[in-house]
Amino acid sequence: MNTKSNILVAPLNWGLGHATRCIPIINALEDNGYNPIIASDGAALDILRKEFPHLTTVELPSYNIEYPENGDNFKWKILKNAPSMFDSIIKEKKLIKKLVAQYDIRGIISDNRIGVFNKKVPSVFITHQLNVLSGKTTWISSIMHQQAIRNFDECWVPDFEDAPYLSFKLGHLKNFNPDIIYIGPQSRLEIEKIPLKFDLMVLLSGPEPQRTMLDTLLRAEVKRFEGNVIYVCGQVEAEQQMTIEQNITFYNFMTGDQLQKAMNQSNMILCRSGYTTIMDIAQLGKKCFFIPTPGQYEQQYLAKKYKKEGMAPWAKQDNFKIENLLEVDLYAGLPQRESVTEWKKLFCLFKSE
Repeated sequence: MNTKSNILVAPLNWGLGHATRCIPIINALEDNGYNPIIASDGAALDILRKEFPHLTTVELPSYNIEYPENGDNFKWKILKNAPSMFDSIIKEKKLIKKLVAQYDIRGIISDNRIGVFNKKVPSVFITHQLNVLSGKTTWISSIMHQQAIRNFDECWVPDFEDAPYLSFKLGHLKNFNPDIIYIGPQSRLEIEKIPLKFDLMVLLSGPEPQRTMLDTLLRAEVKRFEGNVIYVCGQVEAEQQMTIEQNITFYNFMTGDQLQKAMNQSNMILCRSGYTTIMDIAQLGKKCFFIPTPGQYEQQYLAKKYKKEGMAPWAKQDNFKIENLLEVDLYAGLPQRESVTEWKKLFCLFKSE
């Protein structure tokens, strides 16, 4: 009797993006006869438990990533918390060693958790940031990240290898190539041919306190929007809550199926310029307006790049006004390309003799 090989899937808990882009990977593992075991912490673990209640889950040490209220201080906040983060990574590596033995793990897929690997089993690192932007220190943050990736057998980049890209210079390098494989953009969402119901969708995500700060700002601005609005707060809680205030329907969070339907029913999306959100919007062919997280160089770079390429407008968080959404129709939208991921071929890494 053949038993299914256990594959550990471990996304970083930084907003919900790393967790949700692992959903199609977890589905692909199950479709190809593997048994995924999910490992993460915080909201990332909560959302995956809701999506896959039948799978085994394990809580990992938190990286304790904190955002400052002033985005300009983000880099220094990260540096200040670095000792605590490295301590969590050391604990994580020790726990992974135990989990490999306890669950007979035959492979590891880590989405940006640099401590989740083991030399005894094939280990994959998923990232769209081969370059880690950090202002004047980009060179050193990129070198450190690339060095961490070398601990893994393969690096999977959720983007196209050739233009038009979604990640631009973040996920494409001229020289560094430690078994990099471009697996195509990964979205849990699919296009549905259904009538539009909402003129605007507000889709919040990201770590605190910036999520709450943007939520406070947008709740005031969206009241002045003329049209039907669906507003997803990005707060994963024990129970889903829905309230209606005049022309606005609020949800604290949505499952993947609900989000897919709501986004397909929406004319345009107002959101962060996080990479997972970008992949979802490109998948569905929706027009959008970006508000990058203050201090997060990656999101700022992507928002500016998409505007420069004539694809989508953006505004700084403190400067956004609801009238800015009039700019959306002046832009072409994100690039749409056919993407077929060869999961069976990728998963050959986990085949034992």
